[in-house]
Amino acid sequence: MRKKLSTFFTPKYILVILTVVCFLFVGASFFTDSLISPIRTVVSAVVIPLQKGMNNLGLWTYDKAETMKELGEVIDQNKELQDRVDSLVEENNQLKQDSYELERLRDLYELDEKYPGYTKVGARVIGKGSDNWFNTFTIDKGSRDGIETDMNVIAGNGLVGIVYDVSAHTAKVRTIINDTSMVSAMFLKTNDSCIVNGSLDTMEDGYLEVVYISKDAKVKNGDELVTSYVSSKFNEGITIGKVSDLKLDSTKLTKTAKVTPVVDFKHLKEVLVITDLKKTENLDTGTKE
Repeated sequence: MRKKLSTFFTPKYILVILTVVCFLFVGASFFTDSLISPIRTVVSAVVIPLQKGMNNLGLWTYDKAETMKELGEVIDQNKELQDRVDSLVEENNQLKQDSYELERLRDLYELDEKYPGYTKVGARVIGKGSDNWFNTFTIDKGSRDGIETDMNVIAGNGLVGIVYDVSAHTAKVRTIINDTSMVSAMFLKTNDSCIVNGSLDTMEDGYLEVVYISKDAKVKNGDELVTSYVSSKFNEGITIGKVSDLKLDSTKLTKTAKVTPVVDFKHLKEVLVITDLKKTENLDTGTKE
């Protein structure tokens, strides 16, 4: 028995067996590849595009997520910038308002210096009529502040009007452009007298009418008008404006002119009230002041 096994496992037989096994493996491999290759092709045709699609979808989703994140950050930054801009605009407007108020107060100070001989009280305008002009208005000072009727009111560079009604804490002012106003005036250089008539109609064209100028008066266009020393209610020497269009009237006995007020009667906010009352009486019994 041992002899038979030793004869069977001789190198010759072993080589034959290995050769057969190799051929079997080669055949099996060929057969398997031939069988699986179509399946692999079909699977590849389906799976690979699907895999690419999923990869592309993943990349697109990631990009969109990043874009939305960046967009959210931009929106937040934009809101912060807008809030800052709004804050700066508000601060700028406040600075402008403070600058305008400072300028108005500086004008009042200069006006106060222009008439050093008169005692004055500062006041703010707190109300006016419904029209565009400040032909009458209310101030925030009254009898408790020493305000009385017939006190003169100035602003800008000259005469505004006169106090005509007073309560404890407020007072009402009638301006020289009011239709009922007639101001006794004179030319600063020559002391020639005249009357300035209030009129909202003529103020629409920027002037008030000046009448009763002596035909012999040595006056010319551009001369300054001030309140007259003969006025019953207005203190002397307060600037009214400059004249233009001097000419003889229809009677040829006196001259007329136009005066452009130095006060802006569309924009009044602060005024000065002269607390010194005029003591003299007007000899004219009319409505001149």
